[in-house]
Amino acid sequence: MIDEPARLETYQDEIYVAGLQGKVPGLPTDLNDLEAIARDRLSPHAFAYICGGAGAGDTVRENRDAFRRWRIVPRMLTDVSAPSYATTVLGTPMPAPIMLAPVGVLGLAHPDGEIAVARVAAELGVPMVLSTAATSTIEDVGAANNQGRRWYQLYWPKDPGVAESFLDRARASGFSTLVVTLDTRMLAWRPRDLDGGYLPFLRGVGVQVYLSDPVFRRGLAQAVEADPTGAITRYTQIFGNPALTWDDLEFVRDNWSGPIVLKGILSADDARRAVDAGMDGVIVSNHGGRQVDGAIGALDALPSVADAIGDQAAVLFDSGIRNGSDVLKALALGAKAVLIGRPYTYGLGLAGADGVRHVLRTLRADFELTMRLSGHARLDGLGRDALIRV
Repeated sequence: MIDEPARLETYQDEIYVAGLQGKVPGLPTDLNDLEAIARDRLSPHAFAYICGGAGAGDTVRENRDAFRRWRIVPRMLTDVSAPSYATTVLGTPMPAPIMLAPVGVLGLAHPDGEIAVARVAAELGVPMVLSTAATSTIEDVGAANNQGRRWYQLYWPKDPGVAESFLDRARASGFSTLVVTLDTRMLAWRPRDLDGGYLPFLRGVGVQVYLSDPVFRRGLAQAVEADPTGAITRYTQIFGNPALTWDDLEFVRDNWSGPIVLKGILSADDARRAVDAGMDGVIVSNHGGRQVDGAIGALDALPSVADAIGDQAAVLFDSGIRNGSDVLKALALGAKAVLIGRPYTYGLGLAGADGVRHVLRTLRADFELTMRLSGHARLDGLGRDALIRV
């Protein structure tokens, strides 16, 4: 783990020096290009699951278009000789305001899945958020992340005993903050997966947190090993909970002693309700366009949410981050940190741990250079006056 989290990323210099020996990066340094490479190299099922969005993919496209509607206004003759972009969010320090979003079923991308991601995250000092839909157990990911900083994301099951057990296991494995995803009460209509007739969970992939859970296992008629089909059937019966309301947040508050963040907030009114319910933060997100086709771009929702609760709870952002300029824009519009999903998943699929490392170092270097070239040496001086809407 990095001992000096404020140290600036030197990846650009390393790449140019390596170029003198004829060495070039194995993956592109424009993270937008990863998707096309992944399309050719990953299995059709894996690529469809990672890339796909809800319906016609309108929300996926809107997330990127929302960034293009905001333009950076660089400022000159500001001293950026000794910048620092380190920050702390809800007690979690990070060398730059960039985190790894919870992405399920990482074993589809690469056999090392969440374990590789956890190790690289610890190495680089980047906080990770583990998905309930992981292909590794909570305990194994916690051990792989070792002294790293990690949060746990809950897909809230119908069985409260199983939900409580998930939280107990995460707390015991060193996860400090709980992220409750609200926008996946059920899976959306996802044509890429439907056209291939492929849902990984029905094949026992991405359900390892469930299958390893003692409370879940006690509720089965037969052991998982004796009747895996019965275990998967039980999973399908309790995954998601469309009956949840704001009143149910008392359950997580009673069963989690650390900070709690609600993911999937796009409405200022919902953000205020989160604060009223005693939540510590929100993640402005539309699930990367995977749940509601035709929804608002996540970045378009960010300013109103930040205005509504920015001084009362932490506001974070995901959905559509691809470049350092995207990170700057989200921070300027009110986010304390951003989370990335598809880029590091593609990196994992294309080159394992090395791919994740490349994506994280690329994004951080791009962000820090963009900040300096735009005239910003610190995060606390970055506001909406750094942008114009076009």
